[in-house]
This record gives sequence, structure tokens and C-alpha cells, in this order.
Amino acid sequence: MSCSWQQEWLAAHSGNLAMENAWRGVETQYIAASMKLVDSLEEQDLLEALLEGNKPPPQGQANRQHYLLLSPFRYFPQHESRFRPAQRSGLWYGAATLDGACSEVAYWRLRFLRDSTGLAVDGELITEHTFFQASVNGRAINLMAEPWSKLSHLWKHSSDYRQTQALAEAARQASIDWIQYESVRAPCCALAAVLTPAAVRAAPAKLERSKQEWVCKTTRHGVMMIRKNGMGRFEWRETDFVMAGGSAV
Repeated sequence: MSCSWQQEWLAAHSGNLAMENAWRGVETQYIAASMKLVDSLEEQDLLEALLEGNKPPPQGQANRQHYLLLSPFRYFPQHESRFRPAQRSGLWYGAATLDGACSEVAYWRLRFLRDSTGLAVDGELITEHTFFQASVNGRAINLMAEPWSKLSHLWKHSSDYRQTQALAEAARQASIDWIQYESVRAPCCALAAVLTPAAVRAAPAKLERSKQEWVCKTTRHGVMMIRKNGMGRFEWRETDFVMAGGSAV
């Protein structure tokens, strides 16, 4: 591990930082899937309650928050992410802009399609997504500012997460709440990797008002997204995927 991740160095190069109204996108296809199993709204409510009751509790979080804020911390995904090894508790990722959040969703949709044997050549995916806003606040390290920006060579390869995962682990041990960094999928857009549930907050009513429902179509050539009310469009092409570290094959 780099000496840059020593506890004393982290403490000296971290501080209070906020990202207000950060955007996050989550797939909402599960609602359509569960509705196929019921015949009434009462049965739908009962099924959702049963599903919720069988989910693992959030790790180390005593205060009740909106489920969209706590969900990432309740699971141990099999795939790795930039600041989390596989099979470790999830993190809450957000973006400073809606386009940045759309770019992140588009990358992972396209990567999923290309990694799926039955879809990789001529397949397509139609999914629904909810985008919403929350605020991130707490002790942080900002990889977009000095002295961190001078160390970008350590993680310049977008598909090699070893250094950033080591950094996140050291940050947890140093009681750092979140990490701000520049998006690979949407250059110049700041992203937040939230390490602790207490660092991301939103009043339930405000979070509900911020919600936007989008439909996403993914093919091997790119991703198209349209907001359901027709007030927003987003497109992410195959060349964007390659520039973000994806395979051109």
C-alpha cells in the first residue's frame, strides 16, 4: 500500500465537504416484476412489505432514513466498484449533475449487456430508472483538488481499482465519511462515493419531489434514455463507453 494512505497523512489532507443535491439513478424494473405476481393493490402492498422484511438491515445505521439512501449499504454485491471490492458492503454513489448520473447508469447498463452471453451481439434491454437527489456532507477527501490531484497517476487506469479500493479502506479506518472524485464516464463532473450511511441525507418529502422517472434502451451500440414526461433526453454512444474504459468488441 502506498505511504500516502497512512492515517496521519489522510487526517492532514481531509476536511469537511458537502455536495448538495447530488443525483443518483436506480433501476425501478422490480416494481413491474412484482406486479406480475399480484391481482390487487392490497396484494402489491403486502408483497412489498414481505420483500422489505426479508432484506438485510443496514450496517451500523440506527437512524431510520429513506430506503433509497440506505439500500446500497444493505447488500454485499458480487461485482467490485471503484472504491469497493467484491462481496463487501455497498457504497452510495452520487453525481453532482443529472447528466453525470445518467452517464454512470448508461455505462453499467451497456457493460451488463456486453457481459451477458445472450445479449452481447444483437440483444437489447429496456429498463426503467428513478433518479433522485440527496445531500452528502461530512469529513471527506477530494481527489479533484491538491494534493490528491497530483497522485492521479496511481488510479489513472479506469479499470484498475486496486489503489482506489485501498484508499477507501484506509479512509474508513480514518473515520472519513466520503470521497469526491472526477467521473470517468462524464469528465469534469464530480462524483461522491459515500462510505457511511450518516453522510447522505434528504428529507423524505424533498427526496420524493426530486424524483424523475426515465425509460432506458440499451443496445451494443449505446444507450438512449427518455424521461417519462418527455422533458428530458440523454444519449450515450459506444464511443463514450470505449473512452470510459469499456471494450470495443
